[in-house]
Formats: sequence, structure tokens, C-alpha cells
Amino acid sequence: MNYRYLGRSALKVSPLCLGAMMFGGETDEPTSRRIIDKAAAAGVNFIDTADAYHAGRSEQIIGRAIAEQRDRWVVATKFGYPSSATAGPNEQGQSRKWIMQNVEGALKRMGTDFIDILYFHRTLTDAPMEEGLRAVEDLIRQGKIRYYGVSNFHAWRIAEMVRIADALGIQRPTVSQPVYNIVTRGAEVEQLPVAGNYGIGVVPYSPLARGVLSGKYGVDTPPAADSRAGRGDKRIQQTEWRPESLRVAQAIADHAAARGTTSIAFAIAWVLKNQLVSAAIAGPRTEAHWDSYMQALALELGPDDEQLVDSLVVPGHASTHGFTDPNYPVEGRCVR
Repeated sequence: MNYRYLGRSALKVSPLCLGAMMFGGETDEPTSRRIIDKAAAAGVNFIDTADAYHAGRSEQIIGRAIAEQRDRWVVATKFGYPSSATAGPNEQGQSRKWIMQNVEGALKRMGTDFIDILYFHRTLTDAPMEEGLRAVEDLIRQGKIRYYGVSNFHAWRIAEMVRIADALGIQRPTVSQPVYNIVTRGAEVEQLPVAGNYGIGVVPYSPLARGVLSGKYGVDTPPAADSRAGRGDKRIQQTEWRPESLRVAQAIADHAAARGTTSIAFAIAWVLKNQLVSAAIAGPRTEAHWDSYMQALALELGPDDEQLVDSLVVPGHASTHGFTDPNYPVEGRCVR
């Protein structure tokens, strides 16, 4: 495994991060544990979860699975979203109260003494950032977390977090987690450059565009019932389920086949080819999915591959003109 530094930190992570969003839900515990064991055997040392993934069951499964090898793993989890449908106003967000309560809960769920990386899972435009940063810094001093980062943050908010951290004399964020893939390239405009400027590692999620870039969806045919789109998944409907993306996926599949590889390996390898990226999160539902992701680590891409992608999706843009991910809403139009 060719481990990479996470930004300018001294922490080394595998370029493929095991995403555990399906664990405890679509993926049962025995299958989840087999996937984790396979990842460990291949040298993967980075795993990503969140308190909101199936009401904490993902964290519980991970904790039990890695208990005997806890120190070899870099474990990332998150706070910010409600952990259940009945969560109260202070059982979400980024108040000191919730962050402290959330971390204590995550430690219990995972049966561990510390969390390697704690993410702000989302931007809250009406919440003071300083309070959350002070709480995270206190948790670092207590030894309960090692590093922290942001997920789904606009570039200017990342820069503002760095400014506040410097003003408070506390540790800067170590990692940023944007959505980034062949059909959604908006992160290239500012999110990735600002991370590079501040030495923040970038660990994108959804390198396969929630399965669209796997090549399993036809352009003019309904999705299979057991697929993410076929199940009516809300996020894929909000984001990647776009006709333009399906057509790009077909072109990528044809190109990958001509190269003797798969569109899955190609799409993940393309994300990892960006020098600003430390690792990519790939979240399997099945063991076969995970096996297909691992093939990306042996795939070398060249200028011809880069040119093909640029011809399909303009750098810095999405495949669909005017597309905006609801997780990154436009904030600059404030009507009087």
C-alpha cells in the first residue's frame, strides 16, 4: 500500500478510505465485518463513518470489528446531522453541548478511548463557528480526538475556520471532505485549491457519483430495483441522477473497457490522480463492490485519459449546466 500524508500533517493514510455509510443498514454486520477484514488485509488503514449513519449502528459495527487492531486504524466520524428522526434541537448542530455529548456517545458506540478524525458534517450558516472550534480543541486536549476536519464546506468557510483557529491559537483543520467525481467537478474551482493553500488534506466522498459512474445504469432504461437509484435513495435523486451524468458514465465505461479495465476503477483512479487529494472514500454495499474498488489502486492514468474526461465534463463544472448540490447551496443572493 502506497500510504499518503494527510495534507501537511504527519498522519499517513491509505489512498482508499473504506466508507461505512451502508454498514448497519443495507449491509448487515457479518458482511460489513468481512469487508473490513478484506480492507485490512490489503493494507487499508482508513475508515469513515458518522453518528447519523443508521442511528449509530455503523459506528457500533466498526468498533466491534476493529477492536483487536484499533491502533492500526485511522477512524473518522462526524457530527452535525440529527442522529434520529426524533432528535431535539440540541441533539444536532455544532453547539458545545451537542459536540461533547456526541463524542462521548461515539466513543461508547465504538468501544474506543479516542477518535482519530472528527468532522463537522455540514455547514450551519446561522451557528457561530467559534463555539464549535473551542469545543473540538478541548476534546483534543482531553485526548478524545486527534484531528478534526470539515465536510460539505464552501471554500470561504474553510478559510474562515482557519482564520478563527489561528486567532484562537488552536489547531487548524487537518482535512476537508467535499463531493468530487468526474461528473461533479465543482470542488476544483475553490475547495481543493484552498485546502492545498492551507495544507489541508482532501478526502472526497462519492468518487463513483453514488454508483452512476459504475456503468450499471442505462441512459434510457429504468434502474434495477436493488440499486441505489432503484430504491429511490434521496441523495442520488438530488444529485447524480441526471441524464447528462448517465451519458458521461456510458462514455467512461466504453473508454475503460477499451483500456482493459472497469469504469469503477477508472473513476476512482481519476480522483486519486489529483495531487491535491490524499485519499478517496469508497463506500461498498457488498463484498463484490469492495473488490472492484481495490482495482483502482493498480490503475495508472495518462494524459489521454485526462483529456477524455475534460472533453466530457469541463474542469470545475458539473455534467449538467447550472447544477447545484443541496449540500452546497448558493448563499450570495440575499433579497432585501
